[in-house]
Amino acid sequence: MSRQLRILVPVKRVLDSQLKPRLLSSTQIDTANLKFSINPFDDIAIEESLLLKKRHPDLQVSTHAITIGPSKSQDILRNCLAKGIDKATLISNEDKGGDGVTLEPLKVAHVLKEVVSKGEVDLIIMGKQAIDDDFNMTGQMIAGLLNWSQATNVTKLEIVDGTHVRVVREVDGGKETLLAKLPLVITTDLGLNTPRYVKLQSLMKAKKKPIEKLDLINDFPQVDLQPRLKIVEVEEPETKKQGVILNSVDELIAKLKESKLV
Repeated sequence: MSRQLRILVPVKRVLDSQLKPRLLSSTQIDTANLKFSINPFDDIAIEESLLLKKRHPDLQVSTHAITIGPSKSQDILRNCLAKGIDKATLISNEDKGGDGVTLEPLKVAHVLKEVVSKGEVDLIIMGKQAIDDDFNMTGQMIAGLLNWSQATNVTKLEIVDGTHVRVVREVDGGKETLLAKLPLVITTDLGLNTPRYVKLQSLMKAKKKPIEKLDLINDFPQVDLQPRLKIVEVEEPETKKQGVILNSVDELIAKLKESKLV
C-alpha cells in the first residue's frame, strides 16, 4: 500500500491586494463594499499542495483547506475547491454584525492545533504572513504548539521517500537548503510557484460541493479567545510628493531659491 500524505492548508480572507484601504476611524479600516479574496501567500500554499498531489502519484495525497472567519469566507473556500482541493472547512467566528471576530496569531495557532489533534495531518503548508496584519508568526506558533519541525519562507519544496521534505528557503544574502522529517509546518514565500486561475466551469461545480462547518466557540471551548493585543492606532502611509522635471541648472537654482534652500 502506498504511503499517505495528508496536507492541511490554512487560508485567510483579506482585502484584495489591488485595493487601497480606507480608514473608518483611528483604529479601524473601512471594508464596506470592498472586494475580498484569498491571502496571496495562502494562495501559493494552495497551489503547492495541488502540485505535490500531481507530482506524487505514488503517494495518497489528500488536501484540506481551512479558514477561520464569518460565513462570507466560504467564497475563498469555494475558490480552493474549484482549483482542486479535496476538502474545505469553515470555522465560524461570526459576530452579530456578520463580520468575523479578530483573532490574534496565537489564538489562531491554538485553534489549528486542536484541528490537527482531532484529525490526521502530515504536512501543514500556509502563507508566511497575511497581507492585512503582516504578523508573520502563526506558522511558527503552530509548529511550537505541536512540537513539529518547521521551515519558513520556502521557495522550493520536494517530498523525499514519502517521509521527508527537502526545502529551499530565503535567508539574508542567499538561500538555505533543509531536509526535515514529517510531520512538518511550512510557510510559503512568493517565489515558490504561480497560483493557477480558476475556470468559471470549475467554480460553478465547486458551489455544489460541501463545506464542513464548525463553530469557534462551541467546537473549541478549550481555546482561550480573550485578546491580549489591542489596536491603539491605525495610520495611512504618507502621500508621496509628485516629482518635478527640471530642464536646466538655472531652473534648479530658481526652485531652490523659491523653497528658501539656498
